[in-house]
Amino acid sequence: MAGANVSFAGGTVLVTGASRNIGKAIACTLAAHGLAIGINARSDREGAEKTCAEIVGAGGRAVVAMGDVGDPEACGRIVDTVTSELGPIGYLISNASVRHFQAFTDISIAEWDGALRSNLSALFYLSRLVLPGMKERGFGRVIALGGPDGYLGWHHRAHNVTAKAGLTGLVKAISFEFGHFGVTANIVVPGGTETTRDAADYPADMTTREGVPEGRPLVMIPRLGSTTEIADACAFLCSDSAGYITGQSLHVDGGMVMR
Repeated sequence: MAGANVSFAGGTVLVTGASRNIGKAIACTLAAHGLAIGINARSDREGAEKTCAEIVGAGGRAVVAMGDVGDPEACGRIVDTVTSELGPIGYLISNASVRHFQAFTDISIAEWDGALRSNLSALFYLSRLVLPGMKERGFGRVIALGGPDGYLGWHHRAHNVTAKAGLTGLVKAISFEFGHFGVTANIVVPGGTETTRDAADYPADMTTREGVPEGRPLVMIPRLGSTTEIADACAFLCSDSAGYITGQSLHVDGGMVMR
């Protein structure tokens, strides 16, 4: 996609969870298209600054905006930092999330609330801050990173399954309410992706030797996806070519979920 003949309205992108993996790939891909990038991370400042340095080193514009997107007050500070340094946000990529494996009856109220804030409410917190400006300017792109959990379910992940499923409703609500003003909202749903993962959140037996999650139907393309493939999907939905696509879930998963 970075070399494809696609155009962008221009402006600033806020990518949450952009210190590594999918978020970093999205930030770097959109920067290669000439967009200014706000790089958010909750605690990995070193990773966020490395992402920023790569973009700036390649001639792009970027700024680090640390903060927990599960905290509405922190979201305000994140948006303020990005807009003051780079200008109004025209593209919101809500990628940050937390994933824990816990039996249903072991999930505490605090853990349930925390997972929903980070995986679902964060999109609401950030969208309510940037959508008014998008509406006024007559252009905007909102993209949430979903997960197959929200469509197929998964054992020991009730909080994550619920949050990811909720993204579908929230994105549709944004699409209905802001589509008349040139704003689109969509979900990109990665399948198994080659990333660096925290062992506590991804047990060693989660995948088979072929990279296909246990307990799932076999994917049609029997390999893990790359972060670049996910980033390219996000770039397409941000582009001017995707102005007539909204309220949709784009599954980049090798055929794991077919709808």
